[in-house]
Amino acid sequence: MATQADSQLAAKLHSWCSEACLDPTHAFVLFDVPTNTDQADIEETVQTVKALESVKVRDVQSDIQTGSNLVLCECREVVQPDRIPPQLQPVKGGSEWNIFLSNEPVSPAEDFLDKLNKLMTDEGKSVNDVQAMLTTETPQGSSPESIIRAVGDLLGKTMRPTSENNAFRRLRMFSGNLPTPPGEESLDHWLEQAYLMIEECDCSEREKRKRIVESLKGPALEIIQAVRLNDPDASPDCYVKALESAFGTPVSGEDLYFAFRSLHQQSGEKLSDFLRRLERSLIKVVQKGGLLSHRADHARIHQLVRGATDSDMMLLQLRLRERKEKPPTFLKLLTEIREEEEYETARRKLTTTEDIIRDQANTKATEDQRLKAEIQELRAELGELRKKQQDTHTEPKFKPTKKTIDTEK
Repeated sequence: MATQADSQLAAKLHSWCSEACLDPTHAFVLFDVPTNTDQADIEETVQTVKALESVKVRDVQSDIQTGSNLVLCECREVVQPDRIPPQLQPVKGGSEWNIFLSNEPVSPAEDFLDKLNKLMTDEGKSVNDVQAMLTTETPQGSSPESIIRAVGDLLGKTMRPTSENNAFRRLRMFSGNLPTPPGEESLDHWLEQAYLMIEECDCSEREKRKRIVESLKGPALEIIQAVRLNDPDASPDCYVKALESAFGTPVSGEDLYFAFRSLHQQSGEKLSDFLRRLERSLIKVVQKGGLLSHRADHARIHQLVRGATDSDMMLLQLRLRERKEKPPTFLKLLTEIREEEEYETARRKLTTTEDIIRDQANTKATEDQRLKAEIQELRAELGELRKKQQDTHTEPKFKPTKKTIDTEK
């Protein structure tokens, strides 16, 4: 007859197979496996049993009570309990490993309890919370119906709507290959989105790990597989930090802070764009430990004033030099600068329009003067022409000469 411990192990095996999408009749669990055992050594040891061929390690979990590992293995053929020994001798020596397998289906009650515990764990709750609701809201209820109702009420109070949990868009693909292939994110952009998702998304830790893994392929996915093999319960933050360590530039926080202090405004760069560039660098400095987070506002405004070589008038208008001791936040500072830039742009457009109108008026006045001068010249020429015509009409048609006069005499 199966003991209670065997029933619990069977429930554990079926639950684990369900998570790994395995058929329980093709799987078994190894106990007391040292934590430093390689996957290849485990598979080699298992395959010393003739009845177990083509065995693959599918998952590893830490056993807190024994300090060793639990290893879920998959066999290509159906596992036959009568042909499997209860213990295995490692090929490289050491204590024997215990093996557990079960072809009997888990009972519905045990399956429900296991799923309930898993659901409560994913949502940060426990069965005690359900029991507390049963005692306060349904003091006489211990039937399955009352338990299901209490679980539903508890999840309704604690779980966010699905649309809200999925408010963050899926992370774009990252492989770690260089140069960055088309359709993939660079490391810096992917890290920004991943850290934001971890900090702001209300979904469970398991869902966060799933989103990270779904966005990886190639060398990046291999890094996460190594992390999971070493620590199956590694947090999403550990996943991201492992990728940053593997593919990021090995620069210390002090070096990043020195680079931040060397930033200056480029020729033609707006002050708001320079501030955004400063902020991207400052975030990396804080993440790497090169500067305490509560000193970020002071460092930002000091470097903005120091590096803004093309915006002296705007610095004076916003009185940024006088505000170093009580600096505004990044968003407030960005808003003030953008408003001042928009005002300056509008004033420049107004000045340009006035200049154009003034130039047009001056051009028109000059043209009028030129036309008036031409008219005066035409009038003068017309007067001269009329005078000549009048002189022509008043002169005699025939003027007698001296010879003609003498002949007449």
